Amino acid sequence: MIEINWDDFKFFKQYSQNKSDNFEILLEFLKSHCKMTSPKEMYETMANDDTAQLMLAKRDINSLEDLEKRLYKNFNAK
Repeated sequence: MIEINWDDFKFFKQYSQNKSDNFEILLEFLKSHCKMTSPKEMYETMANDDTAQLMLAKRDINSLEDLEKRLYKNFNAK
């Protein structure tokens, strides 16, 4: 688990395609800038950061399972 560098996040956000939702930008930041591929690692990182905790709470994400549901909401298994 790493700490979220909010200065790097702000720089990343400037060049993000989706500037309307900070949470979606944070997920993309963790995936691309921090090279996270595991939802568990993403959740643990966010759960240990005060600002990210507020983002999780705003979206009613209280567990790893809730985050996985959000990450895979558009995934259709066939």
